[in-house]
Amino acid sequence: MPMIDVYAPSGSLSDPHELARNLAETLMTIEGVPDIPMFRQNTAAFIHAIDHGAVSNVDGDSGCVRVQVLTNAGALDRDKQLAVVSQFTELITVAATDASLAKRIWVLLTEAVDGGWGLHGHAHTNAELVNAARAEIAELAQQKE
Repeated sequence: MPMIDVYAPSGSLSDPHELARNLAETLMTIEGVPDIPMFRQNTAAFIHAIDHGAVSNVDGDSGCVRVQVLTNAGALDRDKQLAVVSQFTELITVAATDASLAKRIWVLLTEAVDGGWGLHGHAHTNAELVNAARAEIAELAQQKE
């Protein structure tokens, strides 16, 4: 159930809501987690519009995007890390109103420590998250019977 934060200059993204949905769905796909409510309802992206005067590189340019992806520990192996950075850069580039932004999209991958992933009012370990997902899958299967 990753959290995705995108910080971009105001007006630089054509449809922030659609981008947020696409990023969340893409990350779920890359992670390969089951398509269950626990993951669908708790994998989310937040688009933060930043005033142009509130960000700058050394040259004084404010046209850059910072993306931070927070996952539970071990959720992304090397191939998944590469996929997230590549696919997120592409999705943001498509949503950008300025094509040159593609060269200034920074994607930071961060892992919460085991036991540091809070959901449903509890700080879950990875094993607890797996058990919660398995319980939800079993409950959904039982409801179908």
